[in-house]
Amino acid sequence: MDFRKGKGRDDPEINLIPFIDVLLVIVIFLMVTTSYSKFTALQITLPTADADKAMQQPQEINVAVNPQGQYAVNNVQVSSKDAASLALDLKSAAQSGQSKGDPVVIINADAMATHQTVINVLEAARLAGFDKITFAAQTSGHK
Repeated sequence: MDFRKGKGRDDPEINLIPFIDVLLVIVIFLMVTTSYSKFTALQITLPTADADKAMQQPQEINVAVNPQGQYAVNNVQVSSKDAASLALDLKSAAQSGQSKGDPVVIINADAMATHQTVINVLEAARLAGFDKITFAAQTSGHK
């Protein structure tokens, strides 16, 4: 027996009203639970700079160290082997410069130079009274 024979088939329909009710409840819940806080900004006064004043460049003393432990101060090879004699060379290089103030010692050590030769340059700078020391490095792309 087929009971559906004389009856038309009803298409299924989706009732959207419960779906909209659920969405409205979610929106109301989110609005109630959201905190609207006002962010307070920190009031600061930034320093200003005068672009007309040129900053004086400090005197630079370049100390190169090769893998054999030889030193060159400002591209002039020196015969110093210990920190005390290298300190005298650093002082004479500082006196030959025209810039006033404490010079900056730039250490250009070869990658294969021994640790002790670099320490000698640091000790020589200390003995000479120079406290501004930096190391020069080369990026890996330049060889």
